[in-house]
Amino acid sequence: MKLRDALWEAERKLAAAGIDTPRVDAELLLAHVAGTTRSGVYADLDRDIGTAWEPLLARRLTREPLAYVLGEWGFRRLTLRTDARALVPRPETEIVVERALSLLEGIELPRVLDIGVGSGAIALALKDERQDAHVVGVDVSPDALSLARENAELLGLDVELREGDVGDAASGWDLVVSNPPYVDTLEGLEPELRHEPERALLGIGFHQSIARTAQTRFLVLEVGDGQARQVADILAEAGYRDVTITPDLVGIDRVVEGTR
Repeated sequence: MKLRDALWEAERKLAAAGIDTPRVDAELLLAHVAGTTRSGVYADLDRDIGTAWEPLLARRLTREPLAYVLGEWGFRRLTLRTDARALVPRPETEIVVERALSLLEGIELPRVLDIGVGSGAIALALKDERQDAHVVGVDVSPDALSLARENAELLGLDVELREGDVGDAASGWDLVVSNPPYVDTLEGLEPELRHEPERALLGIGFHQSIARTAQTRFLVLEVGDGQARQVADILAEAGYRDVTITPDLVGIDRVVEGTR
């Protein structure tokens, strides 16, 4: 089958399955199989693509996240290995990294803790962009830690990764950062979330626990849609000052930070 025909068929099936971005998904899937870019697909539409793309399309049609189907996903300057051991790195989480880097400006050799490190996205991006930082990532999931270690090795980034939880924040840091579980139910959310580790998604009270436990100069937290004001109040009550809310790329209040 030619690339042009595969692109048309993949887009048609993805749209019928209810995928919001069928064209983009089809382009990314076929570019991955062809070993090229999305623009490269259109530069070589008469190329014979064979059938290697069909099992990947079948997985996406079950609403498995595209990042899992492809096995890798971009996050800031990094390409991370991705699978069901940890959440898919999302564009809104890049804002967390952006705010953390801004707060660390002027601090030499900062000590940074990422609680719930998952695939390693936040911790590895911070190390990549602040090579002098000592970055530690903790998680309660051995599976997530194994994926984070694979990513650290692939990227050649020296991040300390170990089993741990909120309690690790009490040992004293320049910055504590976290994208903790903050979804109370999967009902009504996109089907892709059902393929991601439930333990990393579902949970309440983590923002409050982190804010109260952390012994840190700066705290940066990702929050769910509609949670920012409540989390900002939690930080203020816990003694943080200069509490700030930052929206993500689509205007949803997504990151809450504070200073001690």
